[in-house]
Amino acid sequence: MKNITLKTINKYFKDNNLEARHNLKSFKKAINTLNKEVQTDAFDLFLLIVENKSIDGLHTHSYGFHTSNGRYLIDSFKNLYHKFNI
Repeated sequence: MKNITLKTINKYFKDNNLEARHNLKSFKKAINTLNKEVQTDAFDLFLLIVENKSIDGLHTHSYGFHTSNGRYLIDSFKNLYHKFNI
């Protein structure tokens, strides 16, 4: 279980020529909090949220669509993000 850092998030956005439109501190805190529950690599959760990339070990997608577990992870992230983004 590895946490994600602001440095990693900023580097990802810079390397992919993307502009962050959200509060990255709240984004990081939401991912790391959710990661404590599901105990996977936090960067995989980050990619699920940002790129909609599947996490095979957590079965987040089936035939390109979100499974109930994938929807749970995304919805949980959204709720945590809004909770921390005061």
